Amino acid sequence: MKKILAFAGSTSSTSINKKLVTFTAESLEKTAFDIIDLRDFSVPMFSEDEEKENGFPKDITKLSNLLDNYDGFILSLAEHNGSYAAAFKNIFDWCSRINNNVFREKPLLLMATSPGGMGGKFVLAAAEQRFPRHAAKELVTFSLPNFSDNFKEGKIINNEYLALLTQQIEQFENLVHN
Repeated sequence: MKKILAFAGSTSSTSINKKLVTFTAESLEKTAFDIIDLRDFSVPMFSEDEEKENGFPKDITKLSNLLDNYDGFILSLAEHNGSYAAAFKNIFDWCSRINNNVFREKPLLLMATSPGGMGGKFVLAAAEQRFPRHAAKELVTFSLPNFSDNFKEGKIINNEYLALLTQQIEQFENLVHN
């Protein structure tokens, strides 16, 4: 059976992106999944000096090796000041030093949500431009604005957004299975 890895690009214990990625993974119909939390990967701030002096952090090597075991990825990015959350960017930078093909030529369901009406669209645009350069083979995207209004009790309650996400999940699963 095909299996995907799902995670949020956030280390917040109350991450709305973690809630969205969990709901999405649980909505898969024909694909197994694992969900990880980036808080479980403790790494120093990336710098070439740190890499030269200490090599790759153990947790980054663990994460990079983990990425090899999946047929696709679901990632929901937190947007901080119009870009990636610092913790995600740091982990991403470290992973790309071990293997620049971070996404392993596999499909990626790329999402974002936010409390406001833009739904993380700036971070999605940055990732859509960047991630194909790191071997995201096919990108399927989804944005959920106004998280608190559209997501309640562990699920999307707005029928329009739910239908759109369901369509994106189906497209993503088809890519994973082909």
